[in-house]
Amino acid sequence: MRARTRTGLGALAAGVVSVLLAGTASAAPAPGAPGVGDPYYPNAGNGGTDVLHYDIRLSYQPATDLLSGTTTLLLTATQDLSRFDLDFALKASSVRVNNRPARFANQNGNGELVITPAQPLLKGQTATVVVAYADTPSTEKVDGLNAWKKGSFGALGIDEPQSSAWWFPANDHPTDKATYDVTIEAPDGNAAISNGTLVRKSKQRAGWTRWQWRSTKPQATYLTSFIVGKYEVVESTTPDGKPFINAYGADLGDSLYAAKASVERTPEINEFLATQFGPYPFEAQGGVVTSGIGFSLENQTRPTYGARNFRFGSNTTLIAHENAHQWFGDDVSLGRWSDIWLNEGFASYAEWLWSEHEGEGTVAELAQYTYDSNPADGDLWKLVPADPGADNQFDNAVYDRGALALQALRTAVGDQAFFEILKTWLAQKAGSHGRILEFIALAEKISGKPLHDLFQTWLYTAGKPSVGPNGAAAAAARVASVKPRSYDQIQQNHRFLHAEHAG
Repeated sequence: MRARTRTGLGALAAGVVSVLLAGTASAAPAPGAPGVGDPYYPNAGNGGTDVLHYDIRLSYQPATDLLSGTTTLLLTATQDLSRFDLDFALKASSVRVNNRPARFANQNGNGELVITPAQPLLKGQTATVVVAYADTPSTEKVDGLNAWKKGSFGALGIDEPQSSAWWFPANDHPTDKATYDVTIEAPDGNAAISNGTLVRKSKQRAGWTRWQWRSTKPQATYLTSFIVGKYEVVESTTPDGKPFINAYGADLGDSLYAAKASVERTPEINEFLATQFGPYPFEAQGGVVTSGIGFSLENQTRPTYGARNFRFGSNTTLIAHENAHQWFGDDVSLGRWSDIWLNEGFASYAEWLWSEHEGEGTVAELAQYTYDSNPADGDLWKLVPADPGADNQFDNAVYDRGALALQALRTAVGDQAFFEILKTWLAQKAGSHGRILEFIALAEKISGKPLHDLFQTWLYTAGKPSVGPNGAAAAAARVASVKPRSYDQIQQNHRFLHAEHAG
């Protein structure tokens, strides 16, 4: 599951597009592949199906960690299927496909639920798949890992690159997005939080409350959140009328006010980011602050923030980072996990944009200081952002060197072309996914400049580039001789962001 590959720009280009010739119409239905073929995570996702919608209806008891209920998937067969997989770490108790009981095998050690329907699914056929289960997520591992968080804070189905397998069966890869209805019943006194709009809260039995959430825009599995625990939930609306729902853990202590002073500014920050990237892409906004994680994650419409990110005070650069992901990573997702630069490099660059907006150092100053502060033999230059390897996806090189690559691009093509590239990328890929080479091709098309050497230097070649991100002329003039005020906060954010993923 942690296979590692490294390729140069030219070698990767040869493998971007592959064509699989279809068999004859009379070919017998065949099993779907156990994964989508992502080299970093071979079992991630599944072949042969395209999920359209998840209806997840669960009850959760924090005292015992018992999670029970059903997930109903509406999916389309992309080939004639004799059987298919779903990514799932828990034990299913029953499976029905188009209302008929199906045979199934819980391969919990490798996270696969193998389903054989009573009748094969034909290519183009839409099927209803209902999986019932009751299990304790904290006891189940996939390839020796467990992404479920359980503690005094309650429970969190939050992590990257994988977390959904510990609470619902799915086609767990960012290239297969779907819409969602998530309803979670929890004991009274607990909040149950997910993505999108809070449709309603209801009571059907004494001592329990059910929270119903709806996500109407395409959403990746790892961006779908499960949060149950004691939280203060604050509901309001953004200036343009979107639901704005935040939640703060009851155990935040002295960090509570700093967290609120940051997260409550989300609509303001998104208004600014929209001037840089185009309209905010989703139907709701918000955030959750919890002591249950040390990192933060860009869960769609409602990022989750580790409480320790606010221990030194307000931290709006973190809010800018995670909400920039609503554009880069959520609305436009990566096509393979090796493309993580398309998420983290861009969100890190957004921190610099926000810092400049706040008068805490220009983008050029922050970029130059980052470049100058990392010696040629430093760790920042040892990994290549375009293919860091599965074990190093959240290395500082992906964040900081990734952001430097964008500043080098901006220097090369000019401000007008640079922001046109970003906005066009987002408009063309909205609701879907993209690859690094596709972004490079778009940048060359819009700018009218050959950019192969620039990207080869900044994304695909280990070692410190000989010329900084602001170009040779800026290097001679020394863009900044002092450290910008926001630099230390940004560096702290990046250490926290990658330190505990999939730990």
